[in-house]
Amino acid sequence: MKTKEAKAQARMVSAKKRILKCMERSLGIVTTACLAAKVGRATYYEYLASDAEFAAAVMSLEDVALDFAESSLFVQIRNNTPSSTIFYLKTKGKKRGYIEQIDVGGVANQPVQVVSITQNEYAARQQKLMEDDDC
Repeated sequence: MKTKEAKAQARMVSAKKRILKCMERSLGIVTTACLAAKVGRATYYEYLASDAEFAAAVMSLEDVALDFAESSLFVQIRNNTPSSTIFYLKTKGKKRGYIEQIDVGGVANQPVQVVSITQNEYAARQQKLMEDDDC
């Protein structure tokens, strides 16, 4: 006959296994996994903080969600979804030149000059522009 402590330990081990299984199915969404495993979120976080092996198993599940997202992205690319293709090239194709650059203007190979003026000077310039223009 099992002792009370042994039964509690067995329930905890069983709960952790259920949580990990449900975490994988829910792609790491804690609330969804806890509901499916019938374990409270507080209990989950207690296990996470007190059991390094459980915490490591949870961390490894992050790759499952990332793999799922990458697979979904490739499906969208295969289906000729332009935004997915652009996203992929911007993030993975940088070494081939697929990057966005901000052109701040200026003369080629010359430093950009920054002019500092006061608010009053700016207002005066705007006023002059309005007077000179046929607005």
